[in-house]
Amino acid sequence: MDQYFSQSPDVASDPQTWQYLLRGKKFTFTTDNGVFSKNEVDFGSRVLIEAFRVPDIDGPLLDLGCGYGPISIALAAFLPERSVVGVDVNERALSLAEKNAKQNKIANVSFKESDILSNVTGQSFAAILTNPPIRAGKQIVHKMFEEAREALLPNGELWVVIQKKQGAPSAKKKLTELFEEVEVVKKEKGYFIFCAK
Repeated sequence: MDQYFSQSPDVASDPQTWQYLLRGKKFTFTTDNGVFSKNEVDFGSRVLIEAFRVPDIDGPLLDLGCGYGPISIALAAFLPERSVVGVDVNERALSLAEKNAKQNKIANVSFKESDILSNVTGQSFAAILTNPPIRAGKQIVHKMFEEAREALLPNGELWVVIQKKQGAPSAKKKLTELFEEVEVVKKEKGYFIFCAK
């Protein structure tokens, strides 16, 4: 099975469209084979969307590892005054994300291909959110945290969702090394939401 975090998933396309409620608003998503959580918005992303608090500083928001776009699109829908950028390495996921933004009539979101933040230069963010690809390995996840820290504005925040059994304690340790303050914003069904400032 080709992993969802590869650039060009080597699985036959079989798109499907479904609706999902996020923070009381109904969204329509089209997904496909070779993308993460193709049948519904995964529980971790949903908890992250519900827990997220907008930082006090101005500036755009970034969804790191955006997949087919549920986090980016929900943020952009609820925060029309902010611009939202979603990045991913998976080309199929990105093309779905663009389609999903259009079919939900969300204009303040854009998507770009990037291996972590290698393709995001010259821009800093008020907040970066990520539901990291745990199966890519701890080294990649920790690199995501490091690159995110460099791309934040002063007083910016990194929001992370991670399951306890998939490495929440080591993620928290790494975040504590990188950031001045790490808050556990929420714990639900084994999922931790961290806000690192």
